[in-house]
Amino acid sequence: MLLIDITIVLVALPSMSESLGSSLSQLQWVADGYALAVAAALLGVGMLADLYGRRRVYVAGLVVFALASVACALSPGMGWLIAARLVQGVGAAAMFTTTLSLISTLYSGSRLGTAFGVWAAVAAGASALGPIMGGLLTEALDWRWIFYVNVPVTALALAMTFRYIPRSAPGRGAGRRPDVPGIVLFALAAGGFVYALTTSHAHGWSSAGTLVPLAVGLAAFVGFLAVQRRGTHPLLDLSLFRRPAFAAAMLTIAVGEGAVYGILPYTSIWLQSVQHLAPIGAGLVVLPHALAAALVAILSGRWMPKPSPRLGAVLGLLLAGIGVGAEGFLGPDSGWPALVGGLVLSGVGMGLVFQVAAALALDSVPVERAGMASGIYSTVEQLGYAFGVAVFGTLGVTVMTNSLDGTVADPAGAAQTLSGGGAGTLLSAAPAGQRAAFDHTLHAVFAGGHNTLALTAGALAVAGAACVFWLTRRPESPGKEVAGPPAEPAGAVPAAE
Repeated sequence: MLLIDITIVLVALPSMSESLGSSLSQLQWVADGYALAVAAALLGVGMLADLYGRRRVYVAGLVVFALASVACALSPGMGWLIAARLVQGVGAAAMFTTTLSLISTLYSGSRLGTAFGVWAAVAAGASALGPIMGGLLTEALDWRWIFYVNVPVTALALAMTFRYIPRSAPGRGAGRRPDVPGIVLFALAAGGFVYALTTSHAHGWSSAGTLVPLAVGLAAFVGFLAVQRRGTHPLLDLSLFRRPAFAAAMLTIAVGEGAVYGILPYTSIWLQSVQHLAPIGAGLVVLPHALAAALVAILSGRWMPKPSPRLGAVLGLLLAGIGVGAEGFLGPDSGWPALVGGLVLSGVGMGLVFQVAAALALDSVPVERAGMASGIYSTVEQLGYAFGVAVFGTLGVTVMTNSLDGTVADPAGAAQTLSGGGAGTLLSAAPAGQRAAFDHTLHAVFAGGHNTLALTAGALAVAGAACVFWLTRRPESPGKEVAGPPAEPAGAVPAAE
C-alpha cells in the first residue's frame, strides 16, 4: 500500500490539476512531498520502534497513514492535499521501517527466507501495480479513490496485526530519551538531499533552487555525523557499516534501486508519450518485470534462508545490470516488445536483490538494532531511487539537447518538454507539412536518450556487483555477525508491552 502510493499518484496528476486547479510545482509536490517525508522520517521512527516496541510504532503508522489518506481524498485545494501527503509520508515511514524488523523477529531458518521473499515480491510488484491501479481508479471512479482505497486495506492490516503479530517488548534502551538532535538533523539532511534531487529537473543543477537545499542537506549531514560520534545512544550506530555483510546490503539496494528503477519513469514516459500507450497499457508492459522479480524473490527466499552476499547480491546486481542494459537498443521504429526481454531479466536480478539485501541487513546486526537497521535500509533504498531518477533525468535531458541541436530553435527547452512527456505538444507546434518527419525525429531522439540511460544504468549495476564482490572477499569471522532472535511462531502468546 505505501509503495504503490508513490506511483499511483503519477497517473492521477492531470485529473487532480483539472479538479483543484494547480501549478506544475504544486503537482510535483503532491508526488515528491510523500517521498520527501518518508526519507526524512525513516531513521527517527526506526529508533522509536527499538525504544517503544515495533508493533506499537507499526500500528501508529497505519493509523496515521489511513487518516492522512482520508484527508487527501477530502482535499478542497492543493495546499491541503500537499500537507496531507506529507503527513501520509510520516505514517508510511513508520510502517516501512518496522515491517522488516517485525518479520525478522517472527521467523527463522527457511521460513525467514520465505518471509523475506514474500516481502520482496510485494515490493517489486508495487512499481508495476501503482500505474495500473491509478489508471483504473481514476478512469472508473475519481482521483480521490486512489486515497479512499487505503482505508479498507488499513483496516484489514490492523485486524491482522492484532490477531497474528505478538506484542513486541520495548528494546534494551527503553526509558532513555530519543536522540532528538539526531532525528532533527537527519530529517534536515535527508529532506534537503531529496528535495534538491527531485526539483533539479525544474531548476537545473547549478541553480539556487537546487544548490541551497543541497548545501543545507550536506551541512545537516555533517552535523548529524558529529552528533552520532559523540552520542551515548546514537540514532545511527556507525559501527554497523564496518560489518561487510551490512555494508554489502546497503550498497546492493542503493545501486539496484538507482540503476533499475531510476530509469523506469523515463521508460514509462517513452511508452505513453512516444508509443501512445494508455497508463494501464504502460503498466502492463512493465508487469513482466514485477512478476519475474516476485517469483524469484519467493523462490530464492526458500532456497537461501541465510543468503550469501556473493551468491545473491552479486548475481542479482549482475543480472539486473545485463537486463537493464539490454533495454538500451531502441531505434526510431522500435515498439514496446523491444523492452520485454530486458525487463524480465532485470526483474530476475532485482528479485534476488530485494530478498538478499533485506535479509542481510537484518541478519547482520544485533536484535536490539533491528529497528535501526530496518530504518537505514529503507532510507538507503529511498535515497538510491531518488538519486537515480534525478541523475538519469539530467543525463537524458543533456543527451536529448545535443540530439536536437540544429533541429529546433530551443533544443534545451524542447529536450525538457520531450523528456517530461510532451512529445505531443512539440509535434502540434510543428508546421503541418513537417510533422511526419519531425515525429520520426522525436522518436529517434527519445530512443537515443533512453538508450544512453539504460546502458549507463547497466554499467552502474555491473560495477556495483564488482564492488560487492570485493567488499565480501573475506568471510566474516565467527561471532562478528549477531544472529537474529529465536523464532516466535505466529499466534504465540503476546509478550508484555
